[in-house]
Amino acid sequence: MKIIIIGLGNFGRALALSLTDNGHEVFGIDNKIEKVDSLKDHIANVICMDANNEEAYKMLPINQANLGIVAIGENEGSSIVTTAILKKNYKHLKIISRSLSKIHDTILNAMGIKNVVHPEQDAAFRLTRQLSFDYALDYFQVDNKHSIAEVFSPFSFSGKMVKNIKLIQKYSISIITIIRDKIKISSNKNNSTKNVIGLITGKTLLQDGDILTIFGSNKSIINFIKDNKDNRLVSL
Repeated sequence: MKIIIIGLGNFGRALALSLTDNGHEVFGIDNKIEKVDSLKDHIANVICMDANNEEAYKMLPINQANLGIVAIGENEGSSIVTTAILKKNYKHLKIISRSLSKIHDTILNAMGIKNVVHPEQDAAFRLTRQLSFDYALDYFQVDNKHSIAEVFSPFSFSGKMVKNIKLIQKYSISIITIIRDKIKISSNKNNSTKNVIGLITGKTLLQDGDILTIFGSNKSIINFIKDNKDNRLVSL
């Protein structure tokens, strides 16, 4: 994919290098020569220009690009003008624009920009989620409010049927499946492998050492983990 990145600050630079490492052809733009020089040996193309100068875009291979990313992070007005230029002149281009404030969000939405990113906010959100889910073995964010997490089954669940632990009533979470040790005996040795038991029912019997794959709101999952973290050592 051919990608134009406008704004090579910390976010834009990291994005340009990562996309290049993943095989994309990146064309970087910034109005500060020192930022341009620092990337000239690392990405396909880089140029120093004023992204608010509509005429300057004629020197770019922008008609061959698939994606334009406005990564400007120091000047909200400049970011808005740059996005407007891309939106007006390059109808074929998918545009992703960095937002710096709620007002910026509103303006981008009014311009019809559907792909908006908030790097600092997203990084803080991911760190908060990582810290909050510290006792989960793994988790997958479904949306901003819901996740799927893998947690060790508490000792108190051992020997009980799923319907009797009342997770929905107590925590508003449900079990999707269970990961369980499967013992294989070969050459007089016992080998343990993880096995997903598939769909569960209310009569599924829980065992010590089970890993529960659960779904629910982030708050519900965190409450479940907090209430049961001392009931099971949840670490690999």
